[in-house]
Amino acid sequence: MTPNTPYRAIFCDLLTDRTIDILPLRDVQFDDYIGKPGSLSGTVPVPDTALAARVRRVEEGRTAVYLERGGDLWWGGIIWTSTLQSSERGVLTLGIQAATFDSYAGRRRIRKNLSYASKSQFEVARELWRELQSGAGGDLRVQYGDEVSATRRTVSWRDGDETVYAEALDQLATLEGGFEHHIAVYRDPATGERIRQLRLGSPVIRTGSTDLVLDRPGAILSYSFPRDATRGGTTARTRGASVNNNQAAESRPLVSAERVADDLIAGGWPRIDLSSDHNEVTSTATLNSLAAAELARARGAVVIPEITIRLGGVVPPSLLGRSTRIRITDEWHPEGLDARYRIIGVKVSPPQRGRPDTAELYLEEG
Repeated sequence: MTPNTPYRAIFCDLLTDRTIDILPLRDVQFDDYIGKPGSLSGTVPVPDTALAARVRRVEEGRTAVYLERGGDLWWGGIIWTSTLQSSERGVLTLGIQAATFDSYAGRRRIRKNLSYASKSQFEVARELWRELQSGAGGDLRVQYGDEVSATRRTVSWRDGDETVYAEALDQLATLEGGFEHHIAVYRDPATGERIRQLRLGSPVIRTGSTDLVLDRPGAILSYSFPRDATRGGTTARTRGASVNNNQAAESRPLVSAERVADDLIAGGWPRIDLSSDHNEVTSTATLNSLAAAELARARGAVVIPEITIRLGGVVPPSLLGRSTRIRITDEWHPEGLDARYRIIGVKVSPPQRGRPDTAELYLEEG
């Protein structure tokens, strides 16, 4: 990072987590989300041959990078691509693009028969991660918690379908009564060791026991409350694999029953149809569960509020899943808005060239 930034970039071997080097990283932006990979981009300056020799040790696909702020880990993931560039004036830089450790599940495919009968959905999620980490070269040192879910699933995946592990996890998580997942990075308070841990929560992941209070005027610099009816609906149906026991007949996909938000329609909403495809699902019951979950997530208009805050000592590193109390007084809210949300995404822009250290928070009600 630049000399004036509160962050430092630690580059490590992906499989052993052995520190390779601490290098300057400029023009950094990073984000993280619950349920999907976050990203990081930045540029390593290469002003001389000595630093070039150090930077060469950063290899895409096998190097991890962490961002540390005030002794706390704020981000960790895998460098997937790099670009060496030389300007017209001969200035060399190495641009890097990285994604959080859960992106690894998107690069691995199920290549054996896996079957789980009436098993806790959390344990199935952990078993999928154990499987993808079990072979030689596959262990990313992701650890597991002891979260408990009473919801049991009967699911299977077949060798030869080349199902991506990330897709299997998402399919399991998005069933009715499903869960959220995220890989957190932090330092062990006793040993200082860097930890990568799979977090699970049903129906959602929650962090911390007290609300993070944010005010405008105050820590909140700006906000937006978009409402999008094109992404929502009042009915949902899902389609699965094509099933044909009669070769003389046309193959048709399995379909779920139509799920309808009767309360919204009774309240005056029009019928707006949601539909999604799940080509590897061969169970009508699973499709019904997926349709119900899809409608629950996107009833009516989809609202994902965003606020931009100034980072400071009041803001902790573990923001995802934390409840926050938003208090806003302005022309739109002359009597004051006082609402509670949960943080489901974070995008951080470290300070540079006079810009303050800020974070965009993506919120959901609850």
